[in-house]
Amino acid sequence: MAKICYICTRYLETVFTMKISEAKFIASSTQVSQKPQRKLPEFAFIGRSNVGKSSLINSLCGNKKLAQTSSTPGKTKLVNHYLINDSWYLVDLPGYGFARVNQKGKDKIASVIKDYILNSEELVQLFVLIDSRHDITRIDLDFITELGEHQIPFAIILTKCDKQGPNVLARQIEKDQAILLESWESLPPIFSSSSLNHSGGDEILGYIDSILKSLK
Repeated sequence: MAKICYICTRYLETVFTMKISEAKFIASSTQVSQKPQRKLPEFAFIGRSNVGKSSLINSLCGNKKLAQTSSTPGKTKLVNHYLINDSWYLVDLPGYGFARVNQKGKDKIASVIKDYILNSEELVQLFVLIDSRHDITRIDLDFITELGEHQIPFAIILTKCDKQGPNVLARQIEKDQAILLESWESLPPIFSSSSLNHSGGDEILGYIDSILKSLK
């Protein structure tokens, strides 16, 4: 297979100064045309169903009730915009892959995701969440390959990193990197996180902060 060149926002050195002082829900939508009218940079979060996306968002924002969490996969079916520090949007996207809905419902969710990712002019960075306890799946690889084909800037966040020891986690990260390098000439930024102990949050927010500063 031909290797895909990774095209995205260049990984900038981060200074971990960003703190989220205000985070509030603004609107839900199923189409880009329904997004909030106020145009601000958007940082979107996506992953397979039940990867811990809502929990991570709540951890980053310091609000356990901001994004709705559930043990039921496929709970998020809309594009949810949260206004952060009155200066950028955190966008919670529906999960891809397995969900307890019929095929028609899955197709509808896939359409919502594709419409946002390909047509939102304000999207500056997509964070793809992957469960650190397992290898990157074929579904994940197919998804990020499509991102590369459309030149969508993205980074990877490994979730639930508190569930295993540091040595096991390090080996898993090395394995995931090797899997990615089978198809990619270079690796995207990869972050480790845990919504339980809030690890990785400063690094993720620092990365977002560096991108925002580069846009000014």
